[in-house]
This record gives sequence, C-alpha cells and structure tokens, in this order.
Amino acid sequence: MHVKDAAPRFSAVTVFLCFLIALLEGFDIQAIGVAAPYLIPDLGLTPGQAGLVFGAGMVGLVGGALTGGWLADRMGRKPLLLACVAIFGLFTLATLVANGPVALSLYRLFAGAGMGAAMPSLIAVAIEMAPPERRTRTITMMFSGMPVGGALAALFAASLLKEYGWHSIFLAGGVAPLLLIPAMIWLMPASNPAPKAAQSAAGPVDLFRDGRGLITALAWFTFGMTLLVLYLLLNWLPSLVSAKGLGAGAGAQAAFAFNVGSVAGSLIIGALVDRYGARIPIILAYPCVALSLFGLSQADNIVPVLAYAGLAGFFLLGAQYSLYGIIPLYYPAQIRGLATGAAIAVGRLGSIAGPLVAGHLLGQGWGPAGVALCMVPVVLSAGGAAAIMTLRGRMATA
Repeated sequence: MHVKDAAPRFSAVTVFLCFLIALLEGFDIQAIGVAAPYLIPDLGLTPGQAGLVFGAGMVGLVGGALTGGWLADRMGRKPLLLACVAIFGLFTLATLVANGPVALSLYRLFAGAGMGAAMPSLIAVAIEMAPPERRTRTITMMFSGMPVGGALAALFAASLLKEYGWHSIFLAGGVAPLLLIPAMIWLMPASNPAPKAAQSAAGPVDLFRDGRGLITALAWFTFGMTLLVLYLLLNWLPSLVSAKGLGAGAGAQAAFAFNVGSVAGSLIIGALVDRYGARIPIILAYPCVALSLFGLSQADNIVPVLAYAGLAGFFLLGAQYSLYGIIPLYYPAQIRGLATGAAIAVGRLGSIAGPLVAGHLLGQGWGPAGVALCMVPVVLSAGGAAAIMTLRGRMATA
C-alpha cells in the first residue's frame, strides 16, 4: 500500500516544482511590463528601444525552445532544468546593473534563453505523469503558474515598486530561481538521456509526413498568432492602460486582473477540454478573446478596463495552455517532443513580434485603443486556424 501510494505523491511534487518554474517565467515576463512605466523614463528609452528590450527576452525564449528538447534528450530533463533555472536567475539579477538599452537587451536575451530551454521538458513531464483523462488539466494546472507569477509581479508593482524602484522587482525575480535550485536537486527525480538510437530516429521532416503537414502548419500559425497577442499584452498592457490617463497604478491593476483571469481560464477550459474534447472549447475561446480586446480598446475608466483585461486573460491563456496539451497528441510518441519544441519555438517568434509591433505602433502615434483594435483580426485568424486544426486533426494511435 505504501509503495502504491508513493508514486502519485512523488509525481505531484514534481508537477508542483514544474508549476514553480512556470511561475518564475510568468513573474519575469510581467515584471518587465509593470516596471516599464518606471524603467523607460529612468533609462531614457524611446518606444522603439523599449520594444527591442521586450523583444530580446522573446528572442532568447525562441532560441531556448529550439534547443531545449534536443539538449534534454542528451542531458536528461533534470540537469537541463537545473541549468536553465540557474541561468535565468543569474541573468535576471544582472538586469540590476543595466545602464542602457544594449546591456538591458543582452541580459533579457540570456535570461529568456534559460527559461525557453526549460519549456519542452515541462510539457514532457506533465504528459508522462498524468493519466490520459487528466492530461490537459495537468498541463494547464502546471502552466497556470505563469499567470500566477504574473499576478504576483503585478501585486509587487502595485505595492512596492513606487517606493523601492524598478530594480527591486528584478532582484526578487533573480533571487527566487536560485532559491528553488536546492529543492529541485533534492525532490525532482533523476532522468537519463535518451539512447543514441532514439536521439537520431526522428527529424523535422517527420512533422510533415503521413498527412501531418496540415496539422503542423496550422499548429505553428495558431501558436505564432496567439503568442503575438499574449506577449504584447504581457509586456505592454500596464503602459497601454497608463496611457489612457488612468496612471501607472491602474496599469498594474489591469495586469493583475489579466493574470487572475488567466489562472481561472486555464483551469476551467483545460477541464472542459478533458471532458468534452478540444473542438468546442477552443473554437469558442478565440472570438471571446477578440470581443474582450474590442471592449478593452473602448473602455476609459478602471472598472471596465479591469473586467475586459480579466476576460482577455481567461480566454487567451485558457486556449493557449490547452493547446500545449493537445498538440503533442496529434503526433506519434517518438516525435512528440520534437513536435512540441518546434511548435513552442515557432510560437515564440510571435512573442518576439508582439512587443515590437506595439512599440512600432505607439512610435507611429497610435494610441492604446488603436493597438488593442489591431490585435482583433490577429486573434480571429489564430482562432480560424485552431478551428480547422481541431476539426480536421486526428489523434495519433501510437
């Protein structure tokens, strides 16, 4: 009986550690956004330079995602996750000494690379440990750590940033990963690298064989467009709300509402996908995101701004995190890691574009409403691709 009960508890501890790693990324992504109203004037950044700083972290995430699955096959997941968390923490701390856009961009680049390399391993852990009927819920529960971290960053900004300065949030965001490392060493199970034969058994061309080309293209497009909107909001939402004349404090509140809505959406939509399948929840989520963004563009006082920000987070993150659990199942087991890493990496290209698009639009004189409205057709195009994918796609049998 004791042996029987040990495995579920051990798996729960491992998934919780993965939740904390996702939380750290969410805290960091939101930290740069909520710190922006203070950081940009302090360092004298133009909107274009600020967009480059935001985008540098996303470039790091893309590079990390592209190599993370490959490295995990050779190092094992535990050594890779330990290295990623250490790199992320150290370069987040380096942000404290940044004195201009170049240094700040470099530190964000390497911090993003550390965290990006961890993401394919986190999804693999959840898929392996969760029973099939709870797989999407497990993945969305684990990745709900990201909006929880974002909400914590928003709370930090609302209560402490004005008094202690923008450096304080990066101090907290850099120390926390380093404190997590001993728990990972002690509690996370060891993993061995895959056999060399398995490492070379599959390549990128396999993602397009046996009728998988359409699913792969649709998955990449959906991830790219969804993450474009997501990271634009994560990085620029506080500044956009502040630019409506509601102040930096309102911007932090909007970020908090977005992240709280994201946690609820990821858990609820993930449960609906496990119970009813992916089609209806995913297809309905994207039009709801578009309506939320339209409402956010028109809102001019704090109550509707917070309501629409929360709804946008609910549907956007609920759909995105559910897709993390769905996409690997369209592929045979031997290429699921490759498929997941590739989809994440392509999606991260959208995450790079999002902050840059917002910075460009603001630099050209578009107001907050214009930026939000520009995201509506992007969301609808992502939703169309997701709809075709869930309607046409078939789960792999092996």
